[in-house]
Amino acid sequence: MKGTPSYRGHRYPVEVISHCVWLYFRFPLSFREVEELMLQRGVIVSYETVRRWCVKFGQAYADGLRRRRPRPGDKWHLDEVFIRINGELKYLWRAVDQDGNVLDIWMQNRRDKAAARRFFRRLLKKTRAVPRVVVTDKLRSYGVAHREVMPFVEHRSHKGLNNRAENSHQPTSQRERAMKGFRSVGGAQRFLSAFSGISPHFRPHRHLMTAHHYRAEMTVRFTIWDQVTGAASRPTTA
Repeated sequence: MKGTPSYRGHRYPVEVISHCVWLYFRFPLSFREVEELMLQRGVIVSYETVRRWCVKFGQAYADGLRRRRPRPGDKWHLDEVFIRINGELKYLWRAVDQDGNVLDIWMQNRRDKAAARRFFRRLLKKTRAVPRVVVTDKLRSYGVAHREVMPFVEHRSHKGLNNRAENSHQPTSQRERAMKGFRSVGGAQRFLSAFSGISPHFRPHRHLMTAHHYRAEMTVRFTIWDQVTGAASRPTTA
């Protein structure tokens, strides 16, 4: 399929590679735990090989899933949380639309007006869209950046209105705790960029679905995953 990653030179089939990457980004597992789960299934692969696959293919899979999504909604929720990396305080900026789809995440050193302005501009460039409404908390930097970058977009600044973005941080916080923190800003950015593209794909709003609807929806999502990773295009043998 056009746009799928190349597996040339890899001795393991795409089904094994994509399954390991799925396990790592979908569940709070270490590379060694993925190795153990694969061993239980009779597949011998080292945790270091799993790590290399996640680094090489994680972002490619995430990008493929993002290309399958519809255009972002016209109401964007922005929020920032602090993350400690090697004892230093960093800020993770996040934007989601009204449906909870992650538009972008970005690690920055500060949360001042310059950081907010950079994030606004990055969002516009990455999504190639302009929202109708931007919802933020009451951080003053948002107001300054909004007036400079997108003054014609409605800005709603209210703590209680921004639960959508705040809730979107929860899986990241859970994963950060499971990983016992990140070792570097670059490593955190790479992981979270892939994680925010893969993990939400397998997290439909289950509480709004019947069991039958949920299973049908997950079947569709697994089919899309196979198409994005290239597993669906593997020839069958008699």
